[in-house]
Amino acid sequence: VGPTLGADSLTKSLTAGLYGFLFVALFMILLYRLPGIVSILALVLYACLSVVSFKLIPITLTLAGIAGFILSLGIAVDANVLVFERLKEELRQGKALLVALEESFRRAWPSIRDGHATILISCVVLYGFSSSVIRGFALTLLVGTLISLFTAVVATRTFLRFLAHTKLQQYDWIFLRPKR
Repeated sequence: VGPTLGADSLTKSLTAGLYGFLFVALFMILLYRLPGIVSILALVLYACLSVVSFKLIPITLTLAGIAGFILSLGIAVDANVLVFERLKEELRQGKALLVALEESFRRAWPSIRDGHATILISCVVLYGFSSSVIRGFALTLLVGTLISLFTAVVATRTFLRFLAHTKLQQYDWIFLRPKR
């Protein structure tokens, strides 16, 4: 692969990742309203922490590395979806917002933990038994998965707890509560 073709592929991959992020952001906001906006903020935090980690380790972003980063972004979104679907269930049962928030994170945690654990195990195996290109993919996926675990569980939860204590919590529709 020549330098021009490589640069072109890199640009196209980054553009595809950006479009994917924008579509996911739109989907999350339309489906989950305020929690969706919070998840997008957590994903922006995720992206910033990932870039910092990639600089500190250092990780060279090849096409395989970008694929690992984009896949770990999807994993971060999945964790938020698990929590928000649980939140909808808890609110449908008539629980108060703060109780429903805590219960949704508690009930979603085993699925989030198990999903992240299997990905981390796969990353270790891929990194240990593969070539350099696959190692780059495995390393970016591993780092991204660890960061997504933090942003999905700690950052999203902290943002939502904060917002639940504001005047916004009086608007049922913004927090996914069914009409009374």
